[in-house]
Amino acid sequence: MTQRRGRKAPRSFPRHGVRHVTHAFNISRRGLLAMAGAGLASATLPAALFAQQGRNILIIASGQDIPNFDPHVASGYSASFLMRNVYDPLVRVAGESAEPVPGLAQSWENSEDGLVWTFQLNPDAVFHSGAPVTAADVVYSFERALRLAKGNSWMIRGIVQPGQIEAVDDHTVRFTLDAPFAAFLAVMPWIFVAEQAQVEANLGEDDGQTWLMSNEAGSGPFTVERFQVGTMYYLARAENAWQPEGGNLDGVIWQIVRETATQRLMLQRGEAHVAVDLTSEDMDALEGAPGVVRVIEPEYRTFSIKMNTAQGPMADVNLRRAISHAVDYEAILASAGYAELMTGPLPNGIFGFDPDLDVPRQDLDKAREYLAQTEWAEGGLTLRMVHVSGLEQQRRWSLILLDNLRALNIGLEIQPLNWPDMVAACASPETFPDLFPVYQTANYGDPDNIAYAAYHSSRNGGWSNAVYANPEVDALIEAGRVETDPEKRAAIYLEFQKAVVADAPDIFGVLENRKLGLREAVQGYRFTPVASNAIEAWPLSL
Repeated sequence: MTQRRGRKAPRSFPRHGVRHVTHAFNISRRGLLAMAGAGLASATLPAALFAQQGRNILIIASGQDIPNFDPHVASGYSASFLMRNVYDPLVRVAGESAEPVPGLAQSWENSEDGLVWTFQLNPDAVFHSGAPVTAADVVYSFERALRLAKGNSWMIRGIVQPGQIEAVDDHTVRFTLDAPFAAFLAVMPWIFVAEQAQVEANLGEDDGQTWLMSNEAGSGPFTVERFQVGTMYYLARAENAWQPEGGNLDGVIWQIVRETATQRLMLQRGEAHVAVDLTSEDMDALEGAPGVVRVIEPEYRTFSIKMNTAQGPMADVNLRRAISHAVDYEAILASAGYAELMTGPLPNGIFGFDPDLDVPRQDLDKAREYLAQTEWAEGGLTLRMVHVSGLEQQRRWSLILLDNLRALNIGLEIQPLNWPDMVAACASPETFPDLFPVYQTANYGDPDNIAYAAYHSSRNGGWSNAVYANPEVDALIEAGRVETDPEKRAAIYLEFQKAVVADAPDIFGVLENRKLGLREAVQGYRFTPVASNAIEAWPLSL
């Protein structure tokens, strides 16, 4: 048996010119009003939020709204921010190595064959209602996630089955897996535990999904105090927060700021403590800015442009191949700044990655050859591309693609949308646009993360893979996640990459470094290369 215990004390984040200071940094009434934007009344930012003197309220500027409060339905970085702060998983991740550390579980062990995992819950853990967190709540949450088959449940699909999760006693949970899974412990931080009694009291006709759209049943260090969709979400420190090693924050505001340049200005003016959507130009502009710390770190974060492989003109593989060869990848890279080009569907350098993979690069002669094999041999069609409203980098890439497609006599309609509207468009092939740009940040450093989330057909209907379905690719993904022999597993992922490239479901773009801006008054921050823009606020102080 292998066993792990304990939590390492957090260390300060010493990189990129952090200068630690001891004074608190409080946002003024004027700053809050500036954040809210012109025309927003005090109902948006209630009077209680203006009484900041003597209180430590962290303000995070983000361009992405939080689409849902349901821990077993919502996904994306803004939803991950809420879940990481309002709910608890069995195991968390911390530090630059993304090491597993205790969450609800204070210790765990697994059998030699890798099939049985046993977690001992922290007896101090309580929900916001005051009820203790029990093994029954854990079993209920995992089975609900599997039952709904949404959100992050893909991480354990085919590995954990309903009925294979057992509450041994009030504080002991045992999982018996269908097959060994090398990344099992690494996915545990992304399956969150909800209070069974709260959800079942509000089941309605959809297993509590309607209630959890705008209510929460968590045990995390913060509660949802108030929110206004499209404007801000205010999380208050839970009165019965039980987690050890917390900072001094009284609350956190997730402020919706669509324009990245505005996020940068807010950071410079002291109207926000953290900005999470900054461009390379923003980072350059912040160099040497008083009181500002830049974080520029590599992580497994892919950017690709997904194509509607199931409906409309992009269902033709030759049109997809033509477009893939028309793209000016060097222009995409130059626009990205702190980045490198992708070589196929997996992040460069991850286990199983093939650096010699033959991937499309700009070749207009080849693009025209593929186009000639379609019903649009002379072009003459117009495609639709959406992007996140206010996300300058995606807008630029859309314009690059607009220019590139002119060489094939193909038009491009570009439509900015708010993130919840983009998520809604993924519900069916009929509503999914021809071209859909998406960032995917690995929640765990294993090829299964990107492969399953972005290319397995069970993900259809969600933003990470709205429509792409290929039985050959599905079979390779499923084989890769349960193979324990490293050489055989690597060979499976080599075949996976070749199959995906041949099918051309995506324009493979860039791997961007994570770019965050912080006020230097933020103490206790440590960069973690998974979901790093979904800031975990509990360890932080001002």
